[in-house]
Amino acid sequence: MHTVAVLGATGSIGGNTLDVIARHPQRFRATVLTAHRQVEALVALCVQHRPELAVIADPALEAELARRLAAAGVRCEVASGPAALTAAAAGNLCDTVVAAIVGAAGLESTLAAARSGKRLLLANKESIVMAGSLLLQAVAAGGGTLIPVDSEHNAIFQCLPGGRPDLDRSGVRRLILTASGGPFRGRSRAELAEITPEQACKHPNWVMGRKISVDSATLMNKGLEVIEAHHLFGAPAEAIEVVVHAQSLIHSMVEYADGSVLAQLGNPDMRTAIAHALAWPQRIESGVPSLDLTACAPLQFEPPDLATFRCLALAYQALRAGGDAPAVLNAANEVAVEAFLAGVLPFLSIADVVEAVLAELPPQVVVDIPTLLARDQEARGVARRVLRDAC
Repeated sequence: MHTVAVLGATGSIGGNTLDVIARHPQRFRATVLTAHRQVEALVALCVQHRPELAVIADPALEAELARRLAAAGVRCEVASGPAALTAAAAGNLCDTVVAAIVGAAGLESTLAAARSGKRLLLANKESIVMAGSLLLQAVAAGGGTLIPVDSEHNAIFQCLPGGRPDLDRSGVRRLILTASGGPFRGRSRAELAEITPEQACKHPNWVMGRKISVDSATLMNKGLEVIEAHHLFGAPAEAIEVVVHAQSLIHSMVEYADGSVLAQLGNPDMRTAIAHALAWPQRIESGVPSLDLTACAPLQFEPPDLATFRCLALAYQALRAGGDAPAVLNAANEVAVEAFLAGVLPFLSIADVVEAVLAELPPQVVVDIPTLLARDQEARGVARRVLRDAC
């Protein structure tokens, strides 16, 4: 029986994880559930899954959470704040941690799980984008296991021998990340000038949160995944390629030196990757319907439009620059996306803000987490100033 902490339980990854867990009550139990501020949603999940600990990130909401849980007849510990999240990830209530908190807010708890030797199922791509080398060092020091949950990286993991990211001895030539192209695939810059947050959040294939949906629309999400693939699999930027595959049936591919290309296919449903990560190296039922190849349209591929969707090019630029440039990229993007969702910043200007911050803050060597977090805050400050000047 694996005991599982779901960090970010009220999000889309969290909900899908709990769906898979509920299908296998003899194998998994959700013992820790956390949320940012969604008290009502967290209480509903606690009623269903009966964890031993519920954590709300906002301390001002702890009393309300405790009151509602008591009223619902749920007996579990209640805690709040960043320190409680970190303690939950590192504590003895779980042996597996699903890191699904969105954005830089998930960094500390993800690192705590890694240092504690947990089986870490990584869905928080920002953690490895910001602190890739430090996270991998923490996993090695803790003696745990890191399994990617992002569908693309999970697909690559499945296509590597034994799931091992040892490219030097595997004869790997290229990692090929597939991208749906988002809701605006094929549109010109002129056609994107008046895009609204509602339009950007309507992904054609996947059901996701608002921030990641915007990142998918700008292709920044794919850029972050390029950086993530670099850290997870030790691949240089030139060995990581992005191709647009609108059907989202091939989740990624690995090309080998002999010309073989291995691809992982499946319906666009995150439960496949989650079930694989939870049960690895075994396989379990996920609730995802079988892929009917005879009903699929012909599989199509095209190169990404880097001139229109500049965020992907900026991510490659940050990866090649090295140091903390990816952390600066991520921080600037989070501020810009927040402004776009608030109706303050035009869609096309998201890339402009990120580019301006990267230009103002040359990369520095990644030393430790406090320095990295300070740099994150500096980048956010610069991004907000750029926004004020632009607006």
